[in-house]
This record gives sequence, C-alpha cells and structure tokens, in this order.
Amino acid sequence: MTASERLNQHAAVVYNPVKVDLAKLRASVTAAEQSAGWAETEWFETSRDDVGQAATKQALDAGASMVLSAGGDGTVRAVAEALRDSGVRMAIVPSGTGNLLARNLELPLGSIDAATTIAFSGVDKPIDLGVASVTTDAGAVEEHVFLVMAGLGLDAQMIAHTRDDLKKQVGWLAYVDGVARALPKAKPFRIRYSVAGRVDRPAQVSAILVANCGLLPGNLQFLPDARLDDGILDIAVLQPKGVLGWLTIWRRVTWENGVLRRSAVGRRMIQATESSNERVMTTLRGPDIRIALEQPQDFELDGDEFGLVRKVRLHADAGALIVRVPAE
Repeated sequence: MTASERLNQHAAVVYNPVKVDLAKLRASVTAAEQSAGWAETEWFETSRDDVGQAATKQALDAGASMVLSAGGDGTVRAVAEALRDSGVRMAIVPSGTGNLLARNLELPLGSIDAATTIAFSGVDKPIDLGVASVTTDAGAVEEHVFLVMAGLGLDAQMIAHTRDDLKKQVGWLAYVDGVARALPKAKPFRIRYSVAGRVDRPAQVSAILVANCGLLPGNLQFLPDARLDDGILDIAVLQPKGVLGWLTIWRRVTWENGVLRRSAVGRRMIQATESSNERVMTTLRGPDIRIALEQPQDFELDGDEFGLVRKVRLHADAGALIVRVPAE
C-alpha cells in the first residue's frame, strides 16, 4: 500500500467507555495512525443499548477501512458480528477480563501501544466466525456470531453465576467462583444432536461446548485441535458422573492437553487412556452441529449470557472476518 493510499483511508475505534482509559487510548491511536501515515481516526462509543453492532455499522457507513475494538469480549464479539463478510478488517485493543480472541491470536494483552501498533502496521489474517441460530424459550429465532466458544448447560450457568465485582478484582479467576456457585444446582439434561448432517444422536449431558478456537484464560488448552481458520467447529460433549468425572475432565484439560501433548511419549500415553476419557468427555469435529433440547437450557457465547434456548444450530462461516495480527 502506497503512502497516498494510506492517507485516503481511515480507521474507526468502537470502544466501551467502562473498560478503557479513553485519554490513553486516544493518545496511542493518534501516535500509531500518524506513524503509519493513516488519516485521522473516527470514534464511536458503545452504550447499554448498543454493545457495539450499531456503532460499528456507523463506522462502516462513514467509510472506515478498519475498526478497532476496544473493550471486553462482548465488544469484540459485537464488532465482529457487524463486520461479518464486509471485507473491512478488525483490530483488537484487549481491555476486558478474558480477552479470549486476543489470547488465541497471541496478541499482546498488557500494552495499549503494542495493540495499536499492530492495528496500523500489522498484516491481515482471515479467520472463521462461529454462527449460532437459536430458538429461545419464548419461541423467537435469533442469530448471533461467536469468535471463541458457545456453551450450553453448566458452562452457561457458570457465566450467569460469575460476579461482576469479583471479575474487576481478580480477573478471569472469578469464573472459578462461578463454577463453585453453579455446580451444586447443575443437573444433567437430555439432548439430541447431529454433526455435519449425520443421524441424530441422543445424549444426557452436563454441558456441551462448541469451539471456534480452543485456548481459554489461564492458558488452558480446552480443545487443542481447534483452529480459527479451518472452517471446522470443535465440539465437547461433557457427561461426567459425580466429582470423579469432573476431576477426569480437569486432568484432561490441564495435564493431557497442556503437558502430555507436547511430546511423542505423552501423546502415546493419551492414546492409552482415550477410552476412559471418552466416557466423560467426547470430542467431535464438523462444519456444523444441530442440538435439540428436551428442556430449555442456559446458553452463552464468548462469555456473554443469552438466556434459555430450546434449539441451537451452529456452523462455521469460513474466512468471514479479517483481523490484524503482527507482521512476521
């Protein structure tokens, strides 16, 4: 891109005023845009009534060539939803508790200046978006996107029980408290599900998670084969029986996925214990999954609650979003 082409394009920032230090962010964006030779950036604030979709559409209508999302995971998800299949790239200034997509893209989490430099001087990377079409408990049909993970059951209940004040104090560790609050009330529920159009399968589960990518806070490799750009969703069906079952899942996520997979010997050890693991956590892969629930269950996307749902269809929209990543 020539200098004159850069001067003829501008960026926009969609920011959550609760999550960001606006003065620092403005100073950092101004320095990065001037260093890269871009025109002056426009600014759009989110609100309680608009978490980012409408603000992003305003930025698009104003001709933005790039939208910087500055806020938590909810802001990032909202901006991505509005940018879906637009060809306009998204940059991320991580400012939340989880920063899930930023972690999976290996973006810097602690430096505004590093994030804005990547926005204006990085390179484009196409990634997939997860798309969820849900039938709510009230019978309405809604469509939303997700970048990292969708969850039914205990996972969504954990989100609902996580205290906002604790998140501000201890960050992502507040979700541990959410698990402790949700577990005593959690009950298995019955579903029917179909992956990639295959025959429906019945199951009784405690949770089902569908991932566009697999890394969670604390560097937990929940679904280590999940990739942001493969056009595939990775699915975990959790069927633990009692405390021992949950401990087996925890061991798999922390020890097997986080440690053993790094060596050939470790991978052979995993293969030797696969049959026992599969009884509590079954993993599947496919471009889409349909789930019908016997009773309505809590549903979440990228850490945001979406209430009770009766049916869910999730699919990967391959290459639907362009994100800015560091130049190699």
